[in-house]
Amino acid sequence: MKKIYFAAFAVICTNFYAQTKKDSINQMDEVVINEGRFNTPISKQNRNVYVISSETIKKLPGRTLQEVLQYANGVDIRQRGPFGTQADISVDGGSFEQTVVLLNGAKVIDSQTAHNMLNLPLPVEAIERIEVVRGPAARIYGINSLTGAINIITKKPTDSGFMVSTYAGSNFEKDTQDTGDTFYGAGVQAGAVLGKEKQQHLLFASHDKSNGYRYNTAFENNKIFYQGNVQINDKNEILGSAGYIKNGFGANGFYAAPGDKNSTEIVQTTFANIQSNHQITESWKIMPRITYRYNYDDYRYLGNSNLAVGRSQHYTNSIAGELNSTVKLSKGEIGFGAEFRNENIHSSNIGDHDRENVGLYAEYRRSFTEKLDVNIGTYLNYNSDYKWQIYPGIDASYAITDAFKIIGNVGTSQRIPSFTDLYLKQTGNVGNPDLDSENAFQSEIGFKYNKRALSLNANYFYRKIDNYIDWMRNLTTQPWQSQNTGDLNTNGINLRGTYRFDFSKDSRLNILLGYTYLDSEFKSARTETYSKYAISSLKHQITNTIDYQFKNLSVMFATRFNERITGPSYWVNDFRVSQAINKFTIFLDGQNIFNATYYEVGAVPLPSRWFTLGVKLVTF
Repeated sequence: MKKIYFAAFAVICTNFYAQTKKDSINQMDEVVINEGRFNTPISKQNRNVYVISSETIKKLPGRTLQEVLQYANGVDIRQRGPFGTQADISVDGGSFEQTVVLLNGAKVIDSQTAHNMLNLPLPVEAIERIEVVRGPAARIYGINSLTGAINIITKKPTDSGFMVSTYAGSNFEKDTQDTGDTFYGAGVQAGAVLGKEKQQHLLFASHDKSNGYRYNTAFENNKIFYQGNVQINDKNEILGSAGYIKNGFGANGFYAAPGDKNSTEIVQTTFANIQSNHQITESWKIMPRITYRYNYDDYRYLGNSNLAVGRSQHYTNSIAGELNSTVKLSKGEIGFGAEFRNENIHSSNIGDHDRENVGLYAEYRRSFTEKLDVNIGTYLNYNSDYKWQIYPGIDASYAITDAFKIIGNVGTSQRIPSFTDLYLKQTGNVGNPDLDSENAFQSEIGFKYNKRALSLNANYFYRKIDNYIDWMRNLTTQPWQSQNTGDLNTNGINLRGTYRFDFSKDSRLNILLGYTYLDSEFKSARTETYSKYAISSLKHQITNTIDYQFKNLSVMFATRFNERITGPSYWVNDFRVSQAINKFTIFLDGQNIFNATYYEVGAVPLPSRWFTLGVKLVTF
């Protein structure tokens, strides 16, 4: 296996690609990263940030946000149910509670449990790009951005039209434990957009259904999403969005294998956001935002056979307001802002709880010379349970040449325990109301190289998380309990390279190769024998995509390699072939084509080889 890692490192130093401006994962000169107060071209970024574009999303062999993110370098998607059923997300070895997800800059925080954080009513066709920010980012995004942030930016359509798509797929295996039917998955999606000079609207709805891929893994998923943009004039713009998703699924082995073989779960989420941009003067801009999220989680340990026993129902609400502002100075730019968040839960086995969070932001950005850029700032946080905390950070970069830049940053952040961490009362899982919040410190140094067809990023970081929270027990006969297990120190290396071959104006080949190495060690750790989540962190990860385009024919081959701290390593290989004919696109997906046996969470095996055929009509 060491030869594999060495080969991956050698290849990444010689084989990189940068897709065209239209098709790039690293659109170095065009993409502007949204950071709440500052908007920064990615070429000017002082952090380890990269972007997955809408054109790349079209070519990837996945139809959901969860499937798209599993190809992102350094991002760990741990699926319990495939095809968007349920997945945990983490960045660079953190836990699934330590990464914040944002939709157009609005934080999506699930105060019950981050297991439901990716339950978003958002089709991939509505995504313009996904911004992946690595490392503690409290001074930019506030609490829970302990190891990184995923910011999903939706499209602003310029043309009017509609979209209809449908697909069906199978692993051609039979459900021998139940119905005897062949496993399948199918779905349909419809959408319409209205693109005008001063206003843009989009509306998408979808229905996905499957009888699963093994016993009791069937699911049914319904989504609807609306977004409207209105440009009142050159200085004032309003953006509003709202969505609803209902996802019901068989949860065989999700939380308490093997006893939960017949369990089921229903998760419903409503999300609404309205925000605006106002250019008050030539140098002063303000950006208010209001966000609401409601989530209902209904877990049935015995399935639908006996709802009086083993049923957990959780109702959570959160409402948040935020006001950000930037002021351009003669030398530099300052950003400041404030946020308020109220979170409450009504639950059958967590109880009734309520808490508030208030945060204050302050940042200063300046180019001291043509080559030296510096961002410095802090986040001051008050939580009704954990009182006052302050989290400073600084980023800097120095451009040695136009193509080569050195970057460095030091950041801090905090993660407030979820209501599940604090108050859960189940037979097999017990919360701990005395938990301390997690705190992170991280320093990073690296470089970026970008010239013509070649792009390269290389970074080393050191991170320390104090009061790391995990679920622990001494004996298998005891229940799991959340504990501050000690301090987790991580040294990490992240390499990512891209290269583009242009054979002709109609023919090109793009190659991406990424590698992440993580060395994590607990200091002052407790002596419990068993850990539920820490032992499943990644140690080695390789991501690779090879994309060939000839006119309207696209072929993408994607490879993922994961080796966790414990458990076997595995390779998963996928592909997509798509052909556009006028406004129609036909695609064929093959997932896990070499039939690897692998697990990402606990004892939940993921699907064997699966093929999907679909067709899409798009008129905008």
